[in-house]
Amino acid sequence: MSEIPERFHAMQLERSGKPLRKITRSISELHSDEILAETLACGVCRTDLHILDGEIPSTAYPIVPGHEVVGRVLAIGNDVTGFTIGERVGIPWLGHSCGRCRYCRDSRENLCDQPEFTGCTRDGGYASHIIANAQYCFAIPERFSDAEAAPLLCAGLIGWRAMRMIEAAQRIGFYGFGASAHILAQIAAWQGREIYAFTQPSDTEGQAFAMEMGCVWAGGSDQIAPDELDAAIIFAPVGALVPAALKAVRKGGRVVCAGIHMSDIPGFPYADLWGERSIVSVANLTRTDGTEFLAAADRSGIIPTVDIYPLSQANKALKKLRDGHVNGAAVLVPDFDV
Repeated sequence: MSEIPERFHAMQLERSGKPLRKITRSISELHSDEILAETLACGVCRTDLHILDGEIPSTAYPIVPGHEVVGRVLAIGNDVTGFTIGERVGIPWLGHSCGRCRYCRDSRENLCDQPEFTGCTRDGGYASHIIANAQYCFAIPERFSDAEAAPLLCAGLIGWRAMRMIEAAQRIGFYGFGASAHILAQIAAWQGREIYAFTQPSDTEGQAFAMEMGCVWAGGSDQIAPDELDAAIIFAPVGALVPAALKAVRKGGRVVCAGIHMSDIPGFPYADLWGERSIVSVANLTRTDGTEFLAAADRSGIIPTVDIYPLSQANKALKKLRDGHVNGAAVLVPDFDV
């Protein structure tokens, strides 16, 4: 068992537009509802790029990014139940909710009026150690390695919530085929659904990867799917894909915008929306989403594709994600000596 250190190392963002830099800080005293975990792996999410670029106004700079965290519990607060020392734990984007607002009272804590977000308003997992509120953490299925489990905690969770919004849709378009889509394509195939993947027009490598992940068709976002879609999920943060997706879905179909940030949606004819088509967004996650998804991921037999980088190379991993050179998910593993 690892000893509890007095200090931890991390890659910190001082302010938007700047590269991350290595810092060393003292580990704070635990609150009664918190755990201290040694970081085993942390996924690199597109939301991290939005935080770097200053596109999420609530970000509390300076901040240690990272919200797809797999860790080993080193210490627990006096009021923590459900976790034990040495247990592996998953720490997601939603770090805390107030429990008092109308949304929390209605079991919609993902819409909480006073939330805390890991790696955005509280320090995240680009670090050797992390403190998290235990009530918002998850047990990790044993069959996943640390690196494989990391992208499940946001890419998988948000994709799962988006899939819930399209209910029983069978033919589904995925616009953007990154970390979320490659996990949910495997889930959808397990469920007996058909996934049509839309990538950047020139991304033939990404299209081939989508077919490997179980899609029935893959092409550029400038192409028309060979079949009318029941629904579409937009993972790419590109508002111009919304009108394109609307044209691709049948009457009564739904377009789900799955990102936390998206460029402006251009105007489109009302005729493209008519026919009881709808557009909705996904916001964060609930703890129920987490427990349901991780159980389904375990049963389904999915295998996340991961590209592993040392934590000290976080800036390199973020650049590769920005440039579209990651198939599956990029994952950081600590390499600093405490």
